[in-house]
Amino acid sequence: MDNFKEIYNNQAFEYHRMIAREDVEGNLLPAMQRILPLKGKRLLDLGSGTGRIPLLVHSLASQVIALDAAHAMLLEQKDRRAQVQGHWPLVQGDVRRLPFPAGWADLVTAGWAAGHFCGWYPQTWKEHIGQFVREMQRVVKPGGVLMIFETLTTGSLSPVPPTAKLAAYYQWLERNWGFSRTIIRTDYQFASVEQAVEHTEFFFGSDLAETIRQQGWSRLPEWTGLWHKVKERED
Repeated sequence: MDNFKEIYNNQAFEYHRMIAREDVEGNLLPAMQRILPLKGKRLLDLGSGTGRIPLLVHSLASQVIALDAAHAMLLEQKDRRAQVQGHWPLVQGDVRRLPFPAGWADLVTAGWAAGHFCGWYPQTWKEHIGQFVREMQRVVKPGGVLMIFETLTTGSLSPVPPTAKLAAYYQWLERNWGFSRTIIRTDYQFASVEQAVEHTEFFFGSDLAETIRQQGWSRLPEWTGLWHKVKERED
């Protein structure tokens, strides 16, 4: 998974060009709204990347703040934010040490971010993700919600964790931290098979590119897991 750091630092435009094709049926936002209606809420998005979640929710939430470690991803998000005339703050920082006060947010989201620690820290991923989740819990108010989005495989007709390490991580979120899982279909839609290969091979690799060609997929199957929990209210 180390190649993702190179992508996030050097191919932010190509990354956003790809994810802009995801969730063709628009299933992500309704899934979030079923857990927590977003109108008027204060949202902190961690590992925000090029702005997938802020771009989805900014017209509903009263405030949005986006944080990411990669400067290049935030620059790309700045451009995308301007296209929708948005004004939310962009913060460069570490998700394990958040520069925000306790209880600031109604909702803290982390989209396709924490799972990278499984690859970057294969022996100590629980320590790093645990620190990440504790920070999420600190900055959300009592009664507020934590949401973690992760992949349940690209290019499969059924949802399944793509690696054994990610499967262990997902199970750990549920058993040790008390998160509940929702499965969401979030297919990519491209103009052609050739475009599907061109826009995804840099990220997913040559094996998936070959599968796309063999299957003739301009619509690439994608599954997303949404893990959520409510922070207990103080007595």
